[in-house]
Amino acid sequence: MADNKYRIEVAPEAYFVEEQSDVAADRYVFAYRIRITNTGEVPAKLISRHWLITDANEHVQEVRGMGVVGEHPHLKPGESYEYMSGATLTTPWGTMKGSYQMEADDGTRFDAPIGEFMLCAPRVLH
Repeated sequence: MADNKYRIEVAPEAYFVEEQSDVAADRYVFAYRIRITNTGEVPAKLISRHWLITDANEHVQEVRGMGVVGEHPHLKPGESYEYMSGATLTTPWGTMKGSYQMEADDGTRFDAPIGEFMLCAPRVLH
């Protein structure tokens, strides 16, 4: 089936970075680890990223850029790539979601969706 040919799984994990945050100044810093796995049938390269970062006040920050952390990982079927990055909010919680734009070795371009995940300072949500 064609849709199994181009498939990338994205597994995010977020952390609150207390030592870089300043609650009195409404500065909440979050780090996140992303694991990208090629579960498809053809090698593919990450070209660009698109993020929608939403804070608790529903303010949306849109981020687009080439690669991730300055790299364009090329993943063969079964291979994974992991990186860390971060985001700063003016509220103690929010969400992130988006997509990676990929290019398979055969020239096909496709999106790898990044499902929504929470950014949350401790003791904020019960």
